[in-house]
Amino acid sequence: MYLDINKVTKSFQRKDEQPLQALKHINLQISEGEFISLLGPSGCGKSTLLSMMAGLSMPSSGSISLDNKEITEPGPDKSMVFQEPALFPWMSVKENVTFPLRKRVNKQEQEKKAVHYLKMVHLSQFTGNYPHELSGGMQQRVSIARALAMDSKLLLMDEPFGALDEQTRHVLQEEVEKIWLDTKKTIVFVTHSIREAIKLSDRVIIMSARPGTIISDFKVDLERPRQQKDMAVMEEDIMTILKTEIENVMKEELQYAGSL
Repeated sequence: MYLDINKVTKSFQRKDEQPLQALKHINLQISEGEFISLLGPSGCGKSTLLSMMAGLSMPSSGSISLDNKEITEPGPDKSMVFQEPALFPWMSVKENVTFPLRKRVNKQEQEKKAVHYLKMVHLSQFTGNYPHELSGGMQQRVSIARALAMDSKLLLMDEPFGALDEQTRHVLQEEVEKIWLDTKKTIVFVTHSIREAIKLSDRVIIMSARPGTIISDFKVDLERPRQQKDMAVMEEDIMTILKTEIENVMKEELQYAGSL
């Protein structure tokens, strides 16, 4: 398997408290070129798992391997798009895209890549603008272009559209899908939206309430581009599974609040 997550557990040590177990015995295999979404209730460890795939943190036990090489640190074979664009405000759009390339390719190649990927996300007219001059959706397009310009084997996306309005979110979903169809990159995408996960993914991985485990692996065998009427039954099936996990999270919160 291209991305192999093997018996991964992750715990965090809390000051003066028992360790918090975020993930428990995660086993997941992802093939090259797949689009995978991680879906689950808040606090189930989706972003924690993505962070370990990026090499930004390490499992407490188990291992994660990319192309038969264990992930132990960040590197150019992995790129990540965060919930917030995380752009440098003093750099232009083009400079933000070329920044991670400065030690990898010459200036001419940096320019070529920036122009190519900014065109792909429909920002060719804004290369000289600064982040504060762009809308939230446009800023997130810049961060996607920057990640694509790195030409990494693995593209990780942590709720990249979560802070956007519904219309902008819909437009960017379509753009990401087109980019994936063009590039066939391996994408792991964290979202809270069932509809978004079904619309974009080959498989939807459903995680339990904390400690996060994988409880279902839905294969989305629907023709693209996907229509809402075709996704409705699967959306209901996934919601039925998630409802129990969401209720478990709420019970835990109430118990904790009652103990204070």
